[in-house]
Amino acid sequence: MKANEPTTPPPADRRQLKARRTREALAEAAVALVLERGLAEVTVEAIAERADVTRRTFSRHFSGKEDAALDFTRADGARINAALRERPATEPPLLAYRRAVADWLADRAAVGWHHRPEQRLLYAAVDREPTLFAAYERIRVDAQDESVRIIADRLGTDPARDLRPEVVVGAAAGVLTAALRTWARDDSTDAEDLADLVARAYDALIGEAARSAATSEEATRE
Repeated sequence: MKANEPTTPPPADRRQLKARRTREALAEAAVALVLERGLAEVTVEAIAERADVTRRTFSRHFSGKEDAALDFTRADGARINAALRERPATEPPLLAYRRAVADWLADRAAVGWHHRPEQRLLYAAVDREPTLFAAYERIRVDAQDESVRIIADRLGTDPARDLRPEVVVGAAAGVLTAALRTWARDDSTDAEDLADLVARAYDALIGEAARSAATSEEATRE
């Protein structure tokens, strides 16, 4: 092989790349059609046709149109969890989750949905469409279950017996969801505003927890 000559990826890598591109094309087609027509007027066949693949190919990647349209949330949940795994072991779990979210928001190498106007519109539609909301909740729960496992490993504990991983993730992910919903409803804000809103939401959680702890301690002394 000559110096600097590009190498050809092995067949397995080429297949994986093709599959990823097909999945991305289907997800983008689903988002576009849902925003153009409304969820009720979109069919799986229309998504497959827009992506220039067969109905059978669609079924290899997604269970339904809602799953396809919300694939961006699954990808971003995976990125948050990947960032959480990389946080220093010395960080308390809640702080580690918060900083993992901050890493995700700041990552420009794999641009998250919050930098894409069409995805933001779809996220806002989640509140209006019950079936989209149900699909979103399934994806969110799957991501949080993985977060619980990561936190449990950090603590060296069994989440089936120790409530801490579930409590930390439930609180931290709930704060993120609240910030995202607030941000999605206000189209005057941008991706940088979201990072600030998320930071303020976590500050609010920590502040309320501190006040509650202080009040409880005072009540105990009395």
